[in-house]
Amino acid sequence: MAVTLFKKRWHKITAITLLVFTVLVLVAAVIANRYWSPILAKRVKSELLKSTDSLYKVDFSKAELHILRGEIVIYDIKLSPDTAVYNLKKKQAQAPNTLYELRVKRLVVSHIHPFTLYFKNKLNINRITLTSPELQLSSYPNQKKDTTVKDKRTLWQKLSKTLKLVHVGEIFLNDINFKYKNYTGEKPAVSELKEMNLKATDLLIDSATQADSTRLLYCKDITTMLYNYSGKSTNGLYTYKVKSVKLSTQTSTVSIVGLDLKPISPPMFFDESRADRFTLHLDSIELNKFDYLNYHQKQSFKTSSITVSNGSFSVYSNPNGLPQKTDRVVTFPHVGIKAIKAGFNIDTLILKHIDVYYNQFNKKSGQKGYIAFNNTNGKFLNITNNKDSLAKNNLAKASVSSYFMGRGKFDLTFIFNLTDAQNSYSYKGHLGPMDLSRINPATMPLSMVKITSGKVKSLDFDIRSTNKISTGKVTLLYNNLKINLLKTDTLQTYKRKALASFFVNALIIKHDNPDDGQTVPRSANVVFHRPPNYPFFRTVWLTILSGIKPCAGVGEAKEKQAMKQMDEHEKKKLEKERKKAEKERKKAAEKLKEAKDKARKERMKRKS
Repeated sequence: MAVTLFKKRWHKITAITLLVFTVLVLVAAVIANRYWSPILAKRVKSELLKSTDSLYKVDFSKAELHILRGEIVIYDIKLSPDTAVYNLKKKQAQAPNTLYELRVKRLVVSHIHPFTLYFKNKLNINRITLTSPELQLSSYPNQKKDTTVKDKRTLWQKLSKTLKLVHVGEIFLNDINFKYKNYTGEKPAVSELKEMNLKATDLLIDSATQADSTRLLYCKDITTMLYNYSGKSTNGLYTYKVKSVKLSTQTSTVSIVGLDLKPISPPMFFDESRADRFTLHLDSIELNKFDYLNYHQKQSFKTSSITVSNGSFSVYSNPNGLPQKTDRVVTFPHVGIKAIKAGFNIDTLILKHIDVYYNQFNKKSGQKGYIAFNNTNGKFLNITNNKDSLAKNNLAKASVSSYFMGRGKFDLTFIFNLTDAQNSYSYKGHLGPMDLSRINPATMPLSMVKITSGKVKSLDFDIRSTNKISTGKVTLLYNNLKINLLKTDTLQTYKRKALASFFVNALIIKHDNPDDGQTVPRSANVVFHRPPNYPFFRTVWLTILSGIKPCAGVGEAKEKQAMKQMDEHEKKKLEKERKKAEKERKKAAEKLKEAKDKARKERMKRKS
């Protein structure tokens, strides 16, 4: 049975009317698109010239207005300053300090609601997308002060006469290329960011959000992603790379993944620089409750916590470093904090699973020695130079646990006074049991000493210091300590100094602490006066070392006595060798005389 589509006459009339209306709307939309697109392009260009006092001009290849889709598409946008206008303003001392250049392949404004805009004066847009934007900022030293009169009205107050509300659901900037050129210094400085994406959500400008502190640039959230950022230091000695960086203003978090700082090879580095050589790798860095708005407006760094996880940090002492004659108190952590001009406040810094290495080359041995602190974990509290924070709490605290040379459990705490004029600080630590031969990678190349046997039971120290003096107590408990003193040959291989080793083991060091049959161990009360040119970590180490030596039985009097006995033994040995050599010389002379006499007799016999 055939089915009749339009059973009644009014069905046909309705269908024809809808069809005609649809055709008319489509035709009107096409005509409007063609008619209004060039008007839109002309209006955008004229408004930009007007708003920037003719300093900037904009060009684009095409602008399309799609009424039915509620969409505006602009292609190949180029925003650039007019150099003639800029030079004129420069002569009139009215040129701005910063110039902008922008290129965008395509700008799409989607789902505009024209009826809401027309009848209610509310601009509502679902999405704005910029594809491959290239932004360049150039800074010039044109004006020492900003002489322009600033309009203190909020953005909504400026717009309120024409619009009651501006709302954009999402803003996408994909594959951003950002370049910053700074011409204010002696040399132009250029930095560039590539492979960066930005997403802003819920941009709302109205009477309520004009004072909303939870929004940044009127957006509920701005999320930035940067991938594969790399570059070189200005001196060319280091390359740095970051795998990714993510910033969210809503959650106030910054996530950094894969941070690497790599120097050039040691021979090239030490030919070019007298500074120490650093290598750094970190798997991740997390900043929580990062006050981005405060940083953006005041260049003040504030965050509740920073967590650094999984990585390594290595220092290679420069063998060509020049002796420092100035006071190295600037190397003290709390002095460095006070010296930073920009404000910052870090409530908590957490380290997780970091390996720390110190490397040094000894020209005498021709070898490199190192010490290692493996699997280091730590917590640092109240790192700040903020005056209000210091008024409440002026102490920075650090608690660190590690494994010395990968074996001995090492716990260390520091307390730094951030306001004291004498830069006072204190530290205490405990090293657990370990085999002493594990530190031969440091003692053999650097001290020409090999530990042949010995076990540490514990090392404890408690020190209080200022920038001039350190005092405290050190206790080292150990068993069966024996060492060999070393020398090197032309092949830079180690050889044992038998006599010196014998005297050291027999006369200088104590093999146990406490001694056999004793119950009270040796401890040392240390007093270490810091030379002004000693940096922080060298001061800490030598203070502890000044207590370790007495615990091991090493003292100045014993060393002098041993050296005296070694000198006397050496003199006797040399005298014995001299007498032996003299005896052999005389014997050789007598043999030579006998040979000459025999030869003379033979000649006389032949003549006769």
